[in-house]
Amino acid sequence: MTDASLATTAEVLPTAPPVLDDGPSIPSAHVNLALLALAVGGVAIGTTEFVTMGLLPQVAAGIGTDIPTAGHFVSSYAAGVVVGAPLIAVLFARVSRKKVLLGLMLFFAVANAASGLAHTYWQLMGARFLSGLPHGAFFGIGSVVAASLVPRERRTQAVAMMLIGLGVANVLGVPLTTVLGQSFGWQVPYVVVGGIGLLTVAAVALWIPQVPASGEESMRSELKALGRLQVWLALLIGTVGFGGMFATYAYITPTMTDLAGFSTGTIPVILGIYGIGQVGGMVLAGRIARFGILRGMIASMAMIAILLSLFGFAAHVQPLAIVFVLGLGFVPSILVPLLQTRLMDVARDGQSLAAALNHSTLNIANALGAWLGSIVLAAGYGYEWPSRVGAVLAVLGLGIAGISVVVGRRHPESV
Repeated sequence: MTDASLATTAEVLPTAPPVLDDGPSIPSAHVNLALLALAVGGVAIGTTEFVTMGLLPQVAAGIGTDIPTAGHFVSSYAAGVVVGAPLIAVLFARVSRKKVLLGLMLFFAVANAASGLAHTYWQLMGARFLSGLPHGAFFGIGSVVAASLVPRERRTQAVAMMLIGLGVANVLGVPLTTVLGQSFGWQVPYVVVGGIGLLTVAAVALWIPQVPASGEESMRSELKALGRLQVWLALLIGTVGFGGMFATYAYITPTMTDLAGFSTGTIPVILGIYGIGQVGGMVLAGRIARFGILRGMIASMAMIAILLSLFGFAAHVQPLAIVFVLGLGFVPSILVPLLQTRLMDVARDGQSLAAALNHSTLNIANALGAWLGSIVLAAGYGYEWPSRVGAVLAVLGLGIAGISVVVGRRHPESV
């Protein structure tokens, strides 16, 4: 894996037909359609992951609970990702990757439809958990498939074209489904996401070529990655560092309405601004990576700590609140591809599992951040405080990155 950006999606794929690592060559036009199919899945997953945060007051009212308790639905989805990503990546290592992708998205569509049909707290908790199970495995296996469709020097670009679906979800998918939820009921976005999931199933069936699994030997090599200290340090960096961002973003709607004084109708626009920042951060990450992956990660987390420590103050002034929401999307998104590259580098032969675990890491952070935010809110503190808790988490992430640097210097073979 090179240090190139995961977001260089504007480049044109090579015209020569690529050769799959373990399959036949296919025309470049078919490669682009295959990557589009994976990106559509990214839009569906990114939308369902974040739309609950945008509709937290409506979901809370619909289920009959308060906003801090409704934050548990965010944590439940994240827990599903954490559980599903490594289990599916390892248990289905011997199954055709196309079949696994089809099964994952079909399950995803049904689980999201079930979220829209939930009427009680525990029904929605269960449905959100099930919806999260395919998340990390889809991106992990999808990354392997995307990389196998193109020549080696284009692997990062291919993976970026799949991941760009997450950015599109935050720029368009989340704001649009938030509007639908505000206008027609909080259940509607989940049903719409289920429909996008079915669209992905059709696209994968039509456009993804058969990519054979590498079998039992691959399963063993993937699992070996879990014995590497640097892999665990990278996972901890993501868990703690991103936990701070999610402690803030999980409650972004009430923060913007209660502190900044924005109307509910402006929330979709604010979420879109966050998404624009997210895409911008991913674009910049590749250039930052040229100066060193760990250096970029440390600089990013330092900026996250500063941003979150000031967020509670800035949220009281509308123009500043908008700027800080843009920053909340921009700065942490620089860290995403850096962390992805770091995990793949230190995992060595276990890159498929590492790719899935990266999304587990982000969703452990999601669950941790939302939970810690709910604790300070339930204790009676205002919406300024989740971001301050997040700043502490970002500082802890910096400390873990420092440990990784020391370990790497003392044991160069670990990197």
